Amino acid sequence: MCAIASNIWQRYLLWFAHDLVDFRMAEIKSLISVLDINMRWVEEPADHPFWIVEVPSEECVKKLASRSISLRGVIELWAHSNNISTLHQQLKALNPNVYQPYLQPHLSFKVEVETFSNHLSLPELVDKIEVQSFSYLPIVGPVNLKNPDVKLWFMEYYGLEPNNIPELPYQYYFGRWITDGQRHLMKKFSLKTRKFIGNTSMDAQISVLMANQGKVKPGDLVLDPFVGTGSLLVPAAHFGAYVLGTDIDYLILHAKTRPSRIQQKVRASDESIQANLRQYGLENQYIDVVVADSSLPLWVKEFELDAIITDPPYGIREPTERVGTHKVPQITEQQAPTHIPSKIDYGHDHLYQDLLNFAAKHLKLGGRLVTFIPILRELYNEENMPKHPCLELVANSEQVLSAYVCRRLLTYEKVSRPSDCMAGERTFDPSLENFRDKYFNHCEDSRQVRRQKHYSNIGLRDSNSKTDRIAPESDT
Repeated sequence: MCAIASNIWQRYLLWFAHDLVDFRMAEIKSLISVLDINMRWVEEPADHPFWIVEVPSEECVKKLASRSISLRGVIELWAHSNNISTLHQQLKALNPNVYQPYLQPHLSFKVEVETFSNHLSLPELVDKIEVQSFSYLPIVGPVNLKNPDVKLWFMEYYGLEPNNIPELPYQYYFGRWITDGQRHLMKKFSLKTRKFIGNTSMDAQISVLMANQGKVKPGDLVLDPFVGTGSLLVPAAHFGAYVLGTDIDYLILHAKTRPSRIQQKVRASDESIQANLRQYGLENQYIDVVVADSSLPLWVKEFELDAIITDPPYGIREPTERVGTHKVPQITEQQAPTHIPSKIDYGHDHLYQDLLNFAAKHLKLGGRLVTFIPILRELYNEENMPKHPCLELVANSEQVLSAYVCRRLLTYEKVSRPSDCMAGERTFDPSLENFRDKYFNHCEDSRQVRRQKHYSNIGLRDSNSKTDRIAPESDT
């Protein structure tokens, strides 16, 4: 738990990047739990990117920012108000003990001005500093715009509609910048510079979010049963876990598929999941990957995992398959060593049923399963999400992919051990089966609607043009 510096909790502002809004709370709650942070909300968190919280010490928010990729930064909040006069009054009445340690002659400083949803030029930002005039603060150190010892931060919040900017901001915030979040990991782990990727490799930001929601910590054992090119293993290893994976696709695990990059014609001989981890200095966290069917038993009964983090195939760009055949295979003893089993369709109902049963069996108590599920938005109902009596759904976040399709990130926590009677229980609602068929049927329906609208518009234009060509009889 964070060390408590005093009996008075300190107030901070969490500034979030304005993307994947539905994922913020799930990530923060997971990190509060895994990092053992005491935190309380001063205001109920909302869709806007500024959350005011109280914690026992600065160490707590630094720990939070050391993991969160949703956070842009954390500010020690000295004043905030919906009008500028009150903000100045709060700053003038501020206890000197708050700012004196940072406004010293030997400490350089910088005042940074931000405007959310209202883009201003540099001269306009400088003018704001002069107009607002925080000269009553006893700032005595030298100015350093590149690498200051202390960064004072002033924000004007104009709401969430950049095309409908109000004349005056809705909120003003002022404080001392504490630390950045982990947004830099998006560039560090970018797929653009990664050694080995495929058609469905998960982007860096969501991969880190999934590791955080899995409450990954140093020494954990993390499995991805649909590992693909191993994108989800990278952030888990970065946070100190030992990682392994399985996948039914022999070709992708051995980098025998066609390259995903347009300019690349042939895959390099050293492309692999292990090479990706080596690229980021994480090879010592890598255990191995295995060609295996996730629907079939592979692990001994005593095998336990701290987290399962995965993104099963949706059947759109990658097929949903499992080992099987509608015929009785005839394999000779000589063929067996090189035989590749036949595969059949692996419906989403059975896939998620098997995944949740596997998690209930092999997760430690308190361990987490983090997985995406594709959904047609019009069919979504939270009550229809996959269920298991041993797993509690603790987070459910939507990533919108189009007007009609989304995928939801489901986070389950194991709360009890399974009994024999629980094995094989149906966990998937029938209305969400066969996503692939529903997706392509919906696409075809949408194309037909567009065609009808297109031809209707053509007919309407032709009708109007004919009317225009027939001049009305003159009264004269």
